[in-house]
Amino acid sequence: MSKQENRASTPDNPPVIRFGGPGGRGGPGGGGPMAARMNAEKPKNTKKTLVRLLQYIGKSKAVVLVLLGIMLAVTAADLLGPFFQAKAIDTFSVDPVTGWLTVDMQSLQVYLVVMAVVFIFSSALSFFQGILSARLAQQTVQVMRSDLFRKISRLPISYTDRHRHGDIMSRMTNDVENVSNAISQSVTTLFSCVIMLVGALVMMMYYSWQMTLIAIVTIPLSIFISSALGKLMRKHFVRRQKLLGQLNGQVEETVTSYKTVVAYGKEEESVEKFGAISHELRSCAIRARVWGSIMGPIMNFVGNLQYVLIAATGGWMVINGVVNHLTGQLISVGSVQAMLQYSKKFTHPINQIANQYSGILTALAGAERIFEIMDQADEIDEGTRKICTDEVCGEIVFRDVHFGYLPDEPVLKGLDLTVRPGQKIAIVGATGSGKTTVVNLLTRFYETDSGSITVDGVDIREIPKADLRRMIAIVLQDTVLFKDTIANNVKYGRADASDERMHNAARVARADHFIDRLPDGYATMLAEGGSNLSQGQRQLLAIARAVLADPKILILDEATSNVDTRTEMHIQQAMVALMKNRTSLIIAHRLSTIQDADAIVVIKNGRVAEMGDHETLLRLGGEYAQLYSNQFAGVAT
Repeated sequence: MSKQENRASTPDNPPVIRFGGPGGRGGPGGGGPMAARMNAEKPKNTKKTLVRLLQYIGKSKAVVLVLLGIMLAVTAADLLGPFFQAKAIDTFSVDPVTGWLTVDMQSLQVYLVVMAVVFIFSSALSFFQGILSARLAQQTVQVMRSDLFRKISRLPISYTDRHRHGDIMSRMTNDVENVSNAISQSVTTLFSCVIMLVGALVMMMYYSWQMTLIAIVTIPLSIFISSALGKLMRKHFVRRQKLLGQLNGQVEETVTSYKTVVAYGKEEESVEKFGAISHELRSCAIRARVWGSIMGPIMNFVGNLQYVLIAATGGWMVINGVVNHLTGQLISVGSVQAMLQYSKKFTHPINQIANQYSGILTALAGAERIFEIMDQADEIDEGTRKICTDEVCGEIVFRDVHFGYLPDEPVLKGLDLTVRPGQKIAIVGATGSGKTTVVNLLTRFYETDSGSITVDGVDIREIPKADLRRMIAIVLQDTVLFKDTIANNVKYGRADASDERMHNAARVARADHFIDRLPDGYATMLAEGGSNLSQGQRQLLAIARAVLADPKILILDEATSNVDTRTEMHIQQAMVALMKNRTSLIIAHRLSTIQDADAIVVIKNGRVAEMGDHETLLRLGGEYAQLYSNQFAGVAT
């Protein structure tokens, strides 16, 4: 579809721009910042997205089960460390008679050995946990990425026309990568933290319910402070995100349109515009960072306050001989030390969960964007009537065809057109009149709103799209080439063609002259989009591809617009042979290239305004004569 007619192509769902919150952990209490959660990209339906994401994770059941087992073992080992540390400390005692410090060396050695074994065991399991987390993440996103790409390949053309290509690619790359990071880091961390949280609370209650209450009482204070500061921080983070998006857009616009910027001498203006946005971003980012940096020290203070309260309470209980009602034993120095360790293990998971909040929400938002594409309807293809391509004659009939890219904005308004087999038809008209739309409907890139289109008397909606498109070859004004060899690009329309047929197609298209002069000939590797060739050479390869496809219906959308006059003359001669006994539709902008067409169709206001050969239409003195006169007189149409 031409740019002029693509009025429905508006940007939708801009790519996610993610920021990480300021972080840092310090102090015995292990208090961490929660700023990251304040600027997370949030999904619209968290529950539904989470269920679907868990279904993808569940496809690697064996890895999930082993990973859960390892996480349980690692958590148990981490919880056993302070327990044996307390036992080791309690091997030291004061003799009540002599007042000398004594130690049970045998027990101390046993506890030290056990602690060493536990720590080594925990470290080894943590190593394997990291490996399995990465494996689970990559297996999950591999399946998700494959499903997404498979869905994209089945989307209707209208979807890709109406959505920014950069946004679709962002979902395939950035959003999938966010999901991968969340699975390998945030999700496993979340499970580990929950297990640790429960385990630490149980162990704290085992040693002293009084000290446990003191440890817990600081948690509401942490939540209150983080929520209060978060409200102040959020507006700065959101503003920074918007400004970064504007900055990225300015850079992309300048780079992609650099020739135009230079041609009109707008370099300084672009630099000034970039500088203004960059300056505002700098100021906003500083404010966001300042507010974010406040969170860390305050949370560290709360953590340290908890540490001091537990230590003071525990010391008082040891001095006064308070009994642990659960075990019936006195609260010992080892018990207090264990409580201090378990309090850190209790508060640290809470802070970790808060810090992972942003990553999890961003991943869920990305997953939701991925699922939005997956939930799109596939390209409609209800055709069941098989047609042998070799038996197609190529008669095309449009009957009362109505179509619009947007509701209430019709492009075709009852188009009627009959093209006989082997006829060479040129379609002309003003910009936006619907010339390219005729091709879009014939190839079923779009479906008609009403009316019918038939090929050899068969409605194209009854023909499978693969069969329909095999009988049609298209050469567009904007040539599409792939990062591959010249040979493979020419064979794109018929992969099973022999080299001899490929060389013959190149000769017909007059492309063999420049191909033979290349060092590697047909094995020459093209850059992305064929950028290492001139526009004319790229167009010749596209024409050679169409020749090799040997279609029954040929569509040329100003196929010679990017070649010089001499090359155009050779291509026009080649086209005469190529279009012989083939139904050919030529979308024409330069009227000088279509004077030998069997019939010229003038489209105006979505209908056929005139139809006839060049001389007849000139004598008629109507729309075509006006277009022709304006073009050759140099008057704007």
